[in-house]
Amino acid sequence: MSELSRARVVGPLAPHALGFGRELAGHGYSPHTAADLLHLLAHLSRWLGERGLDVGGLTEERVGCFLRDRAAAGYAHHLTPRALRPLLGYLHRIGALPEAEATETVPEAIDALVAELARFLAGERGLAVRTVEKYTEIAGRFLAFRGTEPHADGLALAELSAGELDAFVLAESTRLGARSLCGVVTGLRALLRFLAINGIVAPQLAATLPYGPGWRQASAGRVLDRKEVARLLAGCDRRRATGRRDHAMLVLMVRLGLRASEVAALRLGDIDWRAGEILVSGKGGRRERLPLPVDVGRALADYCRRGRPRRAGERFLFLHARAPYGPISRTGVGEIVRRACRRAGLAPVGAHRLRHTAATAMRRGGAPLGEIAQVLRHRNHATTTVYVNVAGCGRLNWAHCGRLNWPHLRPS
Repeated sequence: MSELSRARVVGPLAPHALGFGRELAGHGYSPHTAADLLHLLAHLSRWLGERGLDVGGLTEERVGCFLRDRAAAGYAHHLTPRALRPLLGYLHRIGALPEAEATETVPEAIDALVAELARFLAGERGLAVRTVEKYTEIAGRFLAFRGTEPHADGLALAELSAGELDAFVLAESTRLGARSLCGVVTGLRALLRFLAINGIVAPQLAATLPYGPGWRQASAGRVLDRKEVARLLAGCDRRRATGRRDHAMLVLMVRLGLRASEVAALRLGDIDWRAGEILVSGKGGRRERLPLPVDVGRALADYCRRGRPRRAGERFLFLHARAPYGPISRTGVGEIVRRACRRAGLAPVGAHRLRHTAATAMRRGGAPLGEIAQVLRHRNHATTTVYVNVAGCGRLNWAHCGRLNWPHLRPS
């Protein structure tokens, strides 16, 4: 804290300087970065004091004014709102700064209806949290879209027509692919069934929804061949902590076919080093054990020993490489995959495409579909056939894939 004490803080933020400095240290910021951020707090506090403002006057507009004044004064660093995120986040958490009022983009009635829908889907239907979030997001988007039409003064759901549903689906089709559009239709159907149960719309209205393309093999797109997988993994600079983390993530996905959400959800306690197993939290809240192949275990151990931040209190396995150290989200995992593709000189693919790559590699190595389904944790083996694209991958042999630890998962 010696470097932090050099910042002389006067003004309305002075009482919060010590607590902010402690939080920065606790979140793993380097002393130099923490000192920079505390000096920024000192400048902002002095700026507020000169204008007779207190902490409550720190609105988004005034933050912009402060940054413009700071730039005009000749400061070359911390000239964007992002630099103030750690400070503003801290002030929000301790209650010193009230939450900014969100700009209302949809009527309050829509928010209330979406909240009711979420409770129904989670309580009555028993859907997973991510599924509820997806369906309610689609419902809110549809209701907001409909709100721009003649019903802007109210929801008027009893007047909901098939034409409005078609118009929304058509608008979504201009920006979404076939599979995503099918998800939109499913989300709309969940909303209409909820409205029908509550006697707001006719039960037959859900049947008027258009059906999206139903070609199951449409998802069997390009998978990475053996050389491309090697390039993808080799592109991670394992001399750096970030490279070791990215390498461990990619190995999990190309070897065991983990989904991006499953990689993000892994915790330190999910790895049983003695038994050579890994506990995966999959769809529907299911937790299943998979064997831990040697190369996957080595990649994880290398990251845990020499790449994972030691000062972080998080129990999640994969963390951000820079302070504040926190767990990487599902979308963050996808972005890591895309960056790895760019480093390797490959056309970017989504994280889920590595799941298809893993299934195809196992099939090329001689594994029966039933065993691949066990690794991918599919309840229906017909689903596994969508993931296996034999024609889209170069020849791989079982020696390259590496044998899994459990005997019943080895090719017969």
